[in-house]
Amino acid sequence: MPLSAYIKTHHPTAFSTLKNLGSFLSTIMENTAARDNQDGSSGANTDQPFDPSLPAIPISYPLEELEELESRAYFKSFHYPFNQASVKLPSAELPRRPRILVCHDMKGGYTSDDKLVQGGTNPDAYAIWHWYLIDVFVYFSHHLVTLPPPCWINAPHRHGVKVLGTFIMEGGEGKKRAGKLLSSRDSAQMYAERLSELAVALGFDGWLINMEVTLDTEQIPNLKAFVNHLSRTMHASVRGSLVIWYDSVTIDGDLSWQNQLNDKNKPFFDLCDGIFTNYWWEEDFPKLSGSVAGDRKFDVYMGIDVFGRGTFGGGQWTTNVALDVIKKDDVSAAIFAPGWVHETNQPPDFQTAQKKWWGLVEKSWGTVQKYPKALPFYSNFDQGHGYHIYSDGKQISGTSWNNISSQSFQPFLEYSGDSTAQPIQASVNFKEASYNGGGKIIFTGTLGHGAEFRTRLFQGEVLFGSSPVYVTYSVKSKANSLLGFALEFSSATEEKKSILLAASGNTLLTMNQFSSCFTSVIMPRRVTKLEKERGWVIQESSISMPGHILKEIRAICYKSNTENSIATSQYHAALGDIKITTTGKNSKFPPSDSWLVDGEFVSWTSGSQGSKRLSVKIVWRLKVGNADLFPKYNLYVGKITGLLTGNESGVLESANEYVGVAVVKSFYVSDLEVPSGTSGLKFIIQVCGLDGAMQKLEDSPFLLLQVQGT
Repeated sequence: MPLSAYIKTHHPTAFSTLKNLGSFLSTIMENTAARDNQDGSSGANTDQPFDPSLPAIPISYPLEELEELESRAYFKSFHYPFNQASVKLPSAELPRRPRILVCHDMKGGYTSDDKLVQGGTNPDAYAIWHWYLIDVFVYFSHHLVTLPPPCWINAPHRHGVKVLGTFIMEGGEGKKRAGKLLSSRDSAQMYAERLSELAVALGFDGWLINMEVTLDTEQIPNLKAFVNHLSRTMHASVRGSLVIWYDSVTIDGDLSWQNQLNDKNKPFFDLCDGIFTNYWWEEDFPKLSGSVAGDRKFDVYMGIDVFGRGTFGGGQWTTNVALDVIKKDDVSAAIFAPGWVHETNQPPDFQTAQKKWWGLVEKSWGTVQKYPKALPFYSNFDQGHGYHIYSDGKQISGTSWNNISSQSFQPFLEYSGDSTAQPIQASVNFKEASYNGGGKIIFTGTLGHGAEFRTRLFQGEVLFGSSPVYVTYSVKSKANSLLGFALEFSSATEEKKSILLAASGNTLLTMNQFSSCFTSVIMPRRVTKLEKERGWVIQESSISMPGHILKEIRAICYKSNTENSIATSQYHAALGDIKITTTGKNSKFPPSDSWLVDGEFVSWTSGSQGSKRLSVKIVWRLKVGNADLFPKYNLYVGKITGLLTGNESGVLESANEYVGVAVVKSFYVSDLEVPSGTSGLKFIIQVCGLDGAMQKLEDSPFLLLQVQGT
């Protein structure tokens, strides 16, 4: 991808040298970091090259050489099983309309935050949460084979977004690699098959191909064979997969960016699923490209560089200028490097700037994803980073963290702009106490008695059957601040209905206040107050709408019509989570003995004052049944201070300490400190359901491990 329009245009040799140097330095830093993690101590064995076969804190990393690809070396890596995505894409086919592709390129990829598969400790780590504005997501770096970290597969997949890796050749070294790749038709096809194998094994949906090198004309037939075979093998292996060509080398072998679809690059476009054009296009190029594409005009993705390096419209805060032109001409858009907001520290803070920037995208393009599409549906509004973790209102960790694999379904909160324009401001908050996970939505402002305020939470497409559907949510509020939901439905005959799921309170007052505004007003069937958990209240309602499609969920903030004139107009409410199910009951979990749990790569080292340090890979599997019903697992450890015999301890255990979260059925514990006098450790794997329910710790599968030397 072009990093600087000026350097690339006027100093191509310097540009290639700088990019190769950056890639080389990045590789050294990556390998050093991974090497340091192999024994959990920075600076150890600094002369030893990174050996991916050795147990270490699981990381994501790219492939640097064709030899690694050819030998299938990645599949022998200790890190490979941890890098497999756990969330499957709910829908395979792209819609027939203009689409938005987002190309990540955050600080060159594989940052210290997202390369750590099990999560890091940076509460301000970069994340995307406006997935409802994206159709395709590309994880990009300047390494030969960029394999998306699983967090950048799981979060997009959860929201219906396809994910692509990147295969790139650039500079002098890239030209040498291209010579090997394209040495024969068989060679080209073999490497295409290796790329397909990686995508299938890791669970992502295809590739962006960037051949940013000059080629000899006799190499072009083999390049076409490579693109064609990669497309065919991906389509045969993954339904709805994509191979997208980047506008770089032409059919004549010239490295000449066309900035549009034309006869110089269309032969490659014809062999795959789309083209990502370079960014230096002119106003009529989208329309011209659409004409060349014919009935495949939506497969043309016009590039926009958010950093603004020669891009049409200037990028940055005027990215929408290019989007408006692309949308008008009925082709698709490819937004490169939206991490600009984070990398350049746009004021006043990342959360605000991020919402403002994506608000421009939505204003230009509109939403492109819909959820919920199926039940059960659950969201705790977790963005995948924060300062704490809660479980049913109880804090289980006060340590800052990041891991967007844990990101829940994200609300469609609209950017309001001027804070005085709306009486109530709604925002995701991850600094105050949550109910589940690390986030919640807070609603603050002023509201008069008898007044109401509505704001969009989700835009869905769920067909309700004949059985009732149950909506359960956790809420915490002050001073007569009430929070309910307005549900919008349509039927097969386009009949519209609006249902209010009201907050608990005076039924008569609620009916008088809202009966004329909604088709139906439903009061909660059950209300549970969690007094010990700082005022959280669980409200459950049931609704029957057979044959109707749930189209939208809006939060409705209101104050009851009361005669108490001295009551405050200040409004404050927090929404902890929302669950929509067909049973009204939590997930059923297999009993503890339904799982096989084992410890592998057990390593003990001596610590200070008689303590020890433990590293171990914990693995588990369900003996019989479908483990896909359980999207994640919370891990805890209890320290045992007495006799340990067999599978039963019967001795005093310490309070269970939260260790981390896994989205695959394994977790690597690195350098866990075990105090002197501890005879055993009990690792508990808490199983979590699709509806947000969590198995009781005492009923969860576990691993007992005796401390070495006791």
